[in-house]
Amino acid sequence: MHPDEARPKTDSATPTAYTIAVLCWLLSAGVYIAAKWVGPEMPPWTLCFARLLIACAILLPFVRHHYGTMIALLRSRAIELIIVGALGLAFCQGLIYTGLNFTDATTAGIIMALTPVMTVVLAHFVLGETLGLWKALGALLALIGMMVIVGHGDISALLRLEFNLGELFIVAGALCFAIYTVLLRRAKFGLELMPLLVLLLAAGALTALPFFLWELLSGKHSALETNGLLALAYVAGPGGALMYYLYNHSVESLGAGRASMMLYLQTIFIAVLAYLLLGESLHGYDLAGAAFIVAGLGLAAIKTKPPRADKAAQAG
Repeated sequence: MHPDEARPKTDSATPTAYTIAVLCWLLSAGVYIAAKWVGPEMPPWTLCFARLLIACAILLPFVRHHYGTMIALLRSRAIELIIVGALGLAFCQGLIYTGLNFTDATTAGIIMALTPVMTVVLAHFVLGETLGLWKALGALLALIGMMVIVGHGDISALLRLEFNLGELFIVAGALCFAIYTVLLRRAKFGLELMPLLVLLLAAGALTALPFFLWELLSGKHSALETNGLLALAYVAGPGGALMYYLYNHSVESLGAGRASMMLYLQTIFIAVLAYLLLGESLHGYDLAGAAFIVAGLGLAAIKTKPPRADKAAQAG
């Protein structure tokens, strides 16, 4: 998903556009539930590879009119495409699916809410974007929230560096997606959203292929039964190709900023679905960590007033 490539159409921010964005994040939340559900039947990198490959195959016919420009971009910037696709679509998902073997889907959803704050901080160092006091404080609060969740609210565990392995995988996945977002902004591939997405899905599938083969050769075979097949069909279809298509539509309709901010709905949807379908419940440390993260997101969203024109002129 790559909001930086969009050209927002401010006049199309209708209730229908918001409805599509909400549906997008509901489908995305369902992927966490399906991945947690299918964990005993399908290894994480096998799920990652299958999802990316099938989603790419589903979307490929819809971008046939762009094949020429897609091939030209591949010839000129293939390495960049592979790096960006690997980080955002292969490593991010593979790490999340691995982490879900050791932690709740609810906790994973809360941790993933850190992604926008991570992106803001990385954009400061990589792209030179202004960080500012409020964003810096927001990032600090969000970091505290993440540590509360990873340490399960136990300060002594943090001091002893005793963490839940699954939650560390989720944090690594969130960091990969933040790096992906920043690199995508920097790359400016100059291709429309959907054909670029197909190329990145293909790059992600190519990156996940060695990990899938490693799982296969090490005896971690998929033992898919009805539940596993249903989960795979969901993450590749409604939770994959359709979700990406709806996200691209919401970016074009609402603009990158508003569409990206609706990411936070994903955390709520994950918590509700995990409670209804997986029987999960929120822990005290989840709520405490979420409070810090929400406070951090609120501070990071504060917009400071730009300098007055006369002062700017004097400074120049």
